[in-house]
Amino acid sequence: MRVAVLAHLRHPIAPPFMGGMEAHAWHLARGLIARGHDVTLFAAGDSDPALPVHPVVPVHHDADWPGADWHGSDALNAHVDGLWAAALPAIRAGRFDVVHNNTLHRYPPRLARAERIPSVTSLHVPPFPTLRRAVHDSAAPWHLTTVTSRQQLARWWDVPPPGARVLHNGIDLAAWPFAPGPGHGAVWSGRIMPNKGTALAARAARIAGVPLTIFGAIEDRAYFDAEVAPLLGGGIRHGGHLSGAALAAELGRAAVLVFTPMWDEPFGLAAIEAMACGLPVAAFDMGAAREVIGPCGVFAPAGDADALAGAIGAAMAVPRAACRARVEAAFSLERMLDGCEALYAEAAGAASAPWPEAAFSPRELAR
Repeated sequence: MRVAVLAHLRHPIAPPFMGGMEAHAWHLARGLIARGHDVTLFAAGDSDPALPVHPVVPVHHDADWPGADWHGSDALNAHVDGLWAAALPAIRAGRFDVVHNNTLHRYPPRLARAERIPSVTSLHVPPFPTLRRAVHDSAAPWHLTTVTSRQQLARWWDVPPPGARVLHNGIDLAAWPFAPGPGHGAVWSGRIMPNKGTALAARAARIAGVPLTIFGAIEDRAYFDAEVAPLLGGGIRHGGHLSGAALAAELGRAAVLVFTPMWDEPFGLAAIEAMACGLPVAAFDMGAAREVIGPCGVFAPAGDADALAGAIGAAMAVPRAACRARVEAAFSLERMLDGCEALYAEAAGAASAPWPEAAFSPRELAR
């Protein structure tokens, strides 16, 4: 199939990844190509040059519009609107068999509904009003929608429509090799910012008396300087932002992952990456964490560093092989790609079937 993969533009689609959305788009594009599909990746122009990139913007927009300063602002929203408005003609002209939309932007789903373009929109975040309105308005047999967990399905719809599905994220198991352990100390992995709870992980590790290494990019420098940096030392350290192979090696040497979402976490890619390496998880019970981690974790109330400290010790008793087995069974890249291909075939088939005229005209894309 000729597949257009539409990615979020905030960061480049290239390792080392800033977050789960970038990793998802990169693995999706590469995985589809490996299966013989003709893929065009609509993304920032500074994404991986080994991928067939159609540049929606020359350089990812966080370079000029850093999220710490501009996130949610009218100016940044207008900028991104302009970028996707300019990209729509190329999406139309491409005559793709299917469009897989991961943008978190309202234009692609409305385009799919209005012009009967076979599409799958994947939702990687909790609902926010503008996107929720577009997703609800654009439901059609040829426009299917996925969320990453059952927990998020209930957040996006009171009554999910037939085209709404759960499609778990998947990882390349070979890139996260199993380490039999036993391992030493704790690790934390992710973007360093308030809603990821980095400082709480450090506090809990200190209470538990367990050394902790923090891996990840500093997305919110003010938060790092005020909340995380004062906790460094005495067994707590920042190990930097590592590439996948280097991070996997560090995870394999640890005994437990500390996972501290302080928001409605839709999935938790960092958790399954660590579990694939054999790490049990001490986690805050937020969002989809319990659904994804399951019996491979011990959970504490969100924000409670004392309870999390107890969970760190208790989690180390979970068998490492069970953690790997859970990821192999439910969260492999191959399983995710199988799900994508089935959805693509369904959307493409529905687009060619008889159906009433679209209810939305192109001029309504900007609603």
